[in-house]
Amino acid sequence: MVLAFGDHRLDLGRRELRCGAALIEIEPKVFDLLAFLVQHRDRVVSKDDLLQSVWQGRIVSDSALTTRINAARRALGDDGTAQRLIRTVTRKGIRFVGEVTEIPDPAAAPEDPAPAEKPSIAVLPFQNLSGDPSQDYFVDGMVEEIVTALSRIRWLLVIASNSASGYKGHAVDVRQVGRELGVRYLLEGSVRKSGNRVRISGQLIDAATGTHLWADRFEGVIEDVFDLQDKVASSVAGFIEPALQAVETARTAHRPTRDLTAYDLYLRAYALFLTSARRIPEALRLMEQAIQRDPRYGPALAWAAICCFRLVLDNRSADPDAERAKGADFARRALEASGDDPAVLANAALGLAFFGEDIDAMLALVDRALALNPNFARGWHIAGLLSVWAGRPDAAIAHLETALRLSPLARIGTSANLIGLAHLFARRFEAAVPKLLLAIQDDPSFPSPYRFLAASYAHLGRLGEARDVLGRLRAITDVVMPEVGHFRNPEHRELLLSGLRLAAA
Repeated sequence: MVLAFGDHRLDLGRRELRCGAALIEIEPKVFDLLAFLVQHRDRVVSKDDLLQSVWQGRIVSDSALTTRINAARRALGDDGTAQRLIRTVTRKGIRFVGEVTEIPDPAAAPEDPAPAEKPSIAVLPFQNLSGDPSQDYFVDGMVEEIVTALSRIRWLLVIASNSASGYKGHAVDVRQVGRELGVRYLLEGSVRKSGNRVRISGQLIDAATGTHLWADRFEGVIEDVFDLQDKVASSVAGFIEPALQAVETARTAHRPTRDLTAYDLYLRAYALFLTSARRIPEALRLMEQAIQRDPRYGPALAWAAICCFRLVLDNRSADPDAERAKGADFARRALEASGDDPAVLANAALGLAFFGEDIDAMLALVDRALALNPNFARGWHIAGLLSVWAGRPDAAIAHLETALRLSPLARIGTSANLIGLAHLFARRFEAAVPKLLLAIQDDPSFPSPYRFLAASYAHLGRLGEARDVLGRLRAITDVVMPEVGHFRNPEHRELLLSGLRLAAA
């Protein structure tokens, strides 16, 4: 069994701790302690638990135990002050609070496992060979487009690109990556952009054996970049399943814009949006510039709507009413321009649901997006988000867990925030707390999880901790009581607001 959390992998069979591709030196007893904490992450572990399970009942001094705990924290890049992953619970013990994905050990599988129902592939981050780090956004955008093209092939299971992004800049063992992502094939490559020319090199690898199956190079002027992306996807598809027509990719491909400047602005904006909540105003400005160049650029319109929604939600808008009207207009224009693009459907539905459209109609739009692309991790994430808003917390958690399975190594802050909120609305306050702590750790500039965590602490009677969280929230925003109109269930609205009132008292 491999236990994955953040960039770390704890391989219980090999007794190895890795961060990315790097092996972290860790003494055996510290490994045992860490493994025990991660495996029992659902509860607080007492000193007696550790002595009984890790030291087999032997007497160990408090100082020796503390030394081992600190060594485990250091191995994870944690410390006793931040306590991001290993948290001390006063007078009770310690608890591992990271979000963990369990990856079965392939050695425990049968020698001749049945093949997966569908061929499966992950696209690893491509190398930027341009000699200019500022072109990273262009290379990352290229990978995203290739993933999108591959996702249109219904018989191919494609892992979301942000799951593979954790391997960027690391030398990787392709067999290990294949096991961690649960895929049969890996596509890796490079992009060189020089002046007006672009070269994309790619190679397809059998993740089980490490064998290189296919390699090719595609080169052309920058105006041909969209055709080059389709050629990569079609060539990979043609190799994986020659019995099926790879031309399906080209046949179903619909380029949302032919304006390369608009495309470049969109890529820059998308990269900024993913960086942190603080960069969203800048991302919106770039999206609007792209839309000015191409008023029917569906993905840019949909993401502009998402930017407006987040600015209102995070109380970063100088004129929320104007932002709402603008965001709703962007979303409707996106649907008119790209009504069959799953990403546009889901993002537009999210924006319109927040701006007041019927929630069930918006969920139906997301269902349509998932029918078009069942592998669309963000679509499942949005289905979970809208289900939280609709007052269906358990359905929301199921959808969000599906998104995390399709994108197992993606940044999990927003998913953790929503799962925590779903537990809050279901009155499972204890279950909400670790998810919300994880969301804050993932993006400390995002206000929502602070509010949900403060409310959860307050309903648990932990008012001191609730007030501490509000203090951290006020360092980000003056707004403690959030916009709650998008939560359709009045009992859920009151549960959140009453918790915040308790915390602020």
